Amino acid sequence: MAKDWDGVAAAIRARMAEIDMTQADLASRAGVALMTVRELQQNLQPRRRNPRTLAAVSEALGWPGDQIARILEGQPVTDVDQDDPVLAELDAVKADLTAIYRRLDAIERRLGADDEPS
Repeated sequence: MAKDWDGVAAAIRARMAEIDMTQADLASRAGVALMTVRELQQNLQPRRRNPRTLAAVSEALGWPGDQIARILEGQPVTDVDQDDPVLAELDAVKADLTAIYRRLDAIERRLGADDEPS
């Protein structure tokens, strides 16, 4: 089966954007050369990589160690954030704030209508 290096590159680019990480940050956190990150992120050298390198990059991105290897093999990608209780709580806070903003807008519109001369 062909390796999905394009999928790996796209996933790395997307995750780096999602967590606002630079190539230099990723290289430093993963303990790999900056060129290795560039090659993976841009699919410059689609070749066999040391599994430890792929695991280190995966973990530096906040993924399970086997995430890049799974993408490479065309396996389904797991959403590493799906069961995060902090993110679930943030979603609830966001929903509450949205409701508050809507109520405040309605009140301001009502008050604004009351201030207009008749």
